[in-house]
Amino acid sequence: MSDIGSHVVGLIGRGIAASRSPRIHEDAGRGLQIPLAYRLVDFAALGLGDEELPRIVSLLRGIGFSGCNVTFPFKQAALALCDSLSSDAATLGAVNTLVFRDGTVRGENTDWVGFSWMIEREIGDVRGAMVAQVGAGGAGSATAYALAHKGVKELRLFDPDSNRSAELANRISTAFPECRLTVADDAAEAIAGAAGVVNATPIGMASLPGVPFDPALMHGDQWLADIIYFPLQTQLLSAAKANGQRVANGVSMVIGQAAEAFRHFTGLTPDREHMLARMLGVLDAEQHPGART
Repeated sequence: MSDIGSHVVGLIGRGIAASRSPRIHEDAGRGLQIPLAYRLVDFAALGLGDEELPRIVSLLRGIGFSGCNVTFPFKQAALALCDSLSSDAATLGAVNTLVFRDGTVRGENTDWVGFSWMIEREIGDVRGAMVAQVGAGGAGSATAYALAHKGVKELRLFDPDSNRSAELANRISTAFPECRLTVADDAAEAIAGAAGVVNATPIGMASLPGVPFDPALMHGDQWLADIIYFPLQTQLLSAAKANGQRVANGVSMVIGQAAEAFRHFTGLTPDREHMLARMLGVLDAEQHPGART
């Protein structure tokens, strides 16, 4: 579906100047020996209003981009610009990847693929397990979809906005009727008795420090998957690690979704382990600027 040649792709979003996507994708291109340029289309830096999204997508398609990633705040708005959608994107109600082919726009969602790889790589088989998830926003939709896809028996959702949890539970239940989705009244109810816990909130990021729930609610036999990757070690992850829990940060999710988007753009599958090793080196250097790498 892709002519293997040179590619120009990009990321559409607002306030994305610090995005590491250009480095991730261009490194992957070099690894496969194909010319690939990745450009940021930052609506904040360009002084564009959100209503300009259709024009920008049309412009990028018209000047020969192979596609583009989409991030905040456009993952839902971009749905209306697609001529076709993958079943995953349709169920999730959001796209993070637009693929331009033969004058058409296809919407894909690779976020859930990235989290699925993160669970597979860092946690292992979760089939038949009961899992707790805190956070039911955009990222939470992708993580819940991935967990149901991987065969969890029950997924307990907690979000301060109970309506958001209920809406997500209904959507995932429709796609995966074999997975029991329940809405918890608080984090303690969600976590009690779970095999593992997912933090699908932004709480713990460098720009939003803190914990999304009391770490004491978890016990040593539970695993913890945190979608945050900057910092590499959040306060929640540190507490869980000290408690003897198996933990995973969000770096592999970022790489997994990027590798899948790269495949959609180019038709080629990059080496995710190599991409991950490169990314970990970059993040470690950023978070420990005085250290040798």
